[in-house]
Amino acid sequence: MPNINVLSQAGKKVADLTLSEYVFGIEPHQQALYDVVNSQRAAMRHGTHDVKNRGEVSGGGKKPWRQKGTGRARQGSTRSPQWRKGGIVFGPTPRSYAVKMNQKVRQLALRSALSYHLVKNQLKVVDTLNIDAPKTKLFKDLLTSLGIEGKTLVVANSFSENEVLAARNIPTIAFSQVSHVSVYDILNCKNLVLTKDAVAALEEVLGND
Repeated sequence: MPNINVLSQAGKKVADLTLSEYVFGIEPHQQALYDVVNSQRAAMRHGTHDVKNRGEVSGGGKKPWRQKGTGRARQGSTRSPQWRKGGIVFGPTPRSYAVKMNQKVRQLALRSALSYHLVKNQLKVVDTLNIDAPKTKLFKDLLTSLGIEGKTLVVANSFSENEVLAARNIPTIAFSQVSHVSVYDILNCKNLVLTKDAVAALEEVLGND
């Protein structure tokens, strides 16, 4: 079973933690990762794009000229698609881009993402996360103590207002509650920071298929 050091906010080792091999020690499943990330990115699309067809644009109604005798092509409306300011043919309309994904595939992808960060030594576990005041310097000191640089996702059961405000001015930091963490968020960061309670919650949820 994989082991990892539990660190304090000062970056000091406070305990050893044995991780679940079923959750943090599997071979990352590339296809599951691709499918779930693709599904999550598709779900982010609003799907509100819309164009007006010939029945929705303003104007038209009257036949622009008589059917025969003008020498010109017959026309029924000035809002036909071939006319300037006419309707659009086969344009985009509001739709949902959601892709159905089985629960077992989602869980496999989440375990794969967690295992990937552990293999790459990009996973850190902290005992607790507590910022005394909403100051950016305090959060930067925390990152320095943990030896973290670059894009980072912090996962915990909950966050205080001080922690959120302290990291608000750091563009490389993102927060996610353990109940809402996604595969895309995990793979979209260089470093993954979990609290000890978050590890226990993940192992409880993902420990059984």
